[in-house]
Amino acid sequence: MKKAVMRIVYLGYYFKELDWEKYRHFIRHVNKETNISEPALLWKSISNSLLYNISLLEYFQFHFYRKTKEEKEKWAGTGYMYEFQRVMNPIFSRDILDDKRLFFQRYRKFFVHEVYSDKEFYEDPQIFEKLKNAVSGKIVIKASDGKCGAQVKILKTEDLTHEKVISQLKEDKYDMVEEFIIQHPELSRLAPKGVNTVRIFTQLNEKDQVEILGCRQRLSVFSNVDNLAAGNIAASVDESTGKINGPGVYSDISKEPETIHPVSGVKIIDFQIPFWKECLALAKEAALFDKTNRSIGWDIVVTESGPGLIEGNHDWCKLVWQLPVDKGMKSRLQAYWDQFQKAG
Repeated sequence: MKKAVMRIVYLGYYFKELDWEKYRHFIRHVNKETNISEPALLWKSISNSLLYNISLLEYFQFHFYRKTKEEKEKWAGTGYMYEFQRVMNPIFSRDILDDKRLFFQRYRKFFVHEVYSDKEFYEDPQIFEKLKNAVSGKIVIKASDGKCGAQVKILKTEDLTHEKVISQLKEDKYDMVEEFIIQHPELSRLAPKGVNTVRIFTQLNEKDQVEILGCRQRLSVFSNVDNLAAGNIAASVDESTGKINGPGVYSDISKEPETIHPVSGVKIIDFQIPFWKECLALAKEAALFDKTNRSIGWDIVVTESGPGLIEGNHDWCKLVWQLPVDKGMKSRLQAYWDQFQKAG
């Protein structure tokens, strides 16, 4: 009974937060692809949300309209992830990951770039001078609680002053200033529009050992950020070699996967991510640094001098995890959940 009630509560949340334009776009696309009527697709997305603990959009993003019941059971949707991540990453311990300023202070040793709070920036003009004189010619301002690449702005330092940056921070209601990162030339060759991060998912098992749930290379297409939500692509990475082993996929189901990057023309599959062993070592060390959060998606930037952390996500994305491999992997998580309950 409680399970059924929670599914109805989730459904109400999905409708409240729904991107209606995207939802209608998905319905029209699948209608043309399958000849399933639009009213039928509306009903199927609702009923599948209740049955499989997924959001309305995930019915389309997981391609449930062409999957069997057995296949659908394998996918981890928003409802399931919310419940799993609440257990693995308790509410009381999440602040360190939710607030990018706190995250930098706690995990500073893993960073390769400087991060400042708005207060630090306001009070110390030397910070601006240091950032302005950097080789990149850019600085980044953002919101400390921003999600999915939103609330981020890149400013060219030419003609900027300390006062102009402060004015922009206040206008946008942002509270962080960062050094702009120059990524490794190989990653710029592959995806030149933005800084492209590796997402490595780590999980602590019942013995507090780090296990890798998956590795993905996020690639900007026409955006300064590399998030799927901003229209970009993500590709699966072979954990043992650091080579991309699948096409770049969009979260927009109307777009086909990319084997060649649409901007650079560089082949995506078999691309070797630089400093791969160091990337894995960084994610594992960070996962053990604070064990109160046990399941984290780490965003790692790779520079010419090696990798560094950008952020850690307690509510890491099930789309980035599952879509690039076109496979539902809920059973991987359920095994840890079962271990956790047995140990507790």
